[in-house]
Amino acid sequence: MNDVIQWFPGHMAKTRRLISENLKNVDFVIEVLDARIPQSSRNPEIESICKDKPRIVLLNKASLANPAANASWKTKLTDKGSHAILTDCVTGEGLSQIKPAVTGLLSDKIERYESKNMAGRKLYAMVLGIPNVGKSSLINKLSGNKKAKVENRPGVTTDKQWYSTSMGIELLDTPGVLWPKFEDKKVGENLALTGAIRDGILNVEELACVFCGRMQHDASCLDMFCGRYKMAPEKVLSLSAYDLFLEVGRKRGFLIPGNEIDTLRTANMLLEEFRNGKIGRISLEG
Repeated sequence: MNDVIQWFPGHMAKTRRLISENLKNVDFVIEVLDARIPQSSRNPEIESICKDKPRIVLLNKASLANPAANASWKTKLTDKGSHAILTDCVTGEGLSQIKPAVTGLLSDKIERYESKNMAGRKLYAMVLGIPNVGKSSLINKLSGNKKAKVENRPGVTTDKQWYSTSMGIELLDTPGVLWPKFEDKKVGENLALTGAIRDGILNVEELACVFCGRMQHDASCLDMFCGRYKMAPEKVLSLSAYDLFLEVGRKRGFLIPGNEIDTLRTANMLLEEFRNGKIGRISLEG
């Protein structure tokens, strides 16, 4: 699967060029976002590159995100040139809405085809998205095969590929790309928390502490966090983010000799349980 973390301007420029060169070969764009962080997972370059190209925006992993936030983002990201859909590309939820949305967005083009006795002509779409938002799962679901590699972390594939679907739509896969510099620290945190940035190049203990702090200060998440780790809200709010992180490890019995907390094990557990929805349906952007 073409999920590649790009850290250098040269890589970004190459990917931008690849996308720009192939836009003329497609009828519309499918932009895949992480529903938990729609703004942070939206590459700021995409808007200027795609310009007026019709767009289907998939708020993927919607089953892991807060339902109220999902509804709000769906409204925000739907306008006359784009249509937002809440999806789960693993289960296939919401994917049946793609074809009707495409028919609506491309009604003029489809009517022209029909007027020229070309009814049923295939449509072509470019699939765009940063690493780990679910492009592989989307392509596998729509193409009915397992050719696109699926991993729960950014992969390393760069060749563009076409995939056929039963909807009469051909999908062009493109490299997933992260921008070289995050102007907003919170954007970088959001991408790291959801797994768009490799854990192997991060301090996961620090990241887990950031997550604990977010849970303390988000009223919609506090009860879920307390319920999962069997802690009273008053207790959670009385601790620093770091002490809360240690308390979670203590509650789980993650101890090492000397009665110290195994911070690495605690951090990995916290991040995994958030990413897999075990704590609850959490959105990091409201």
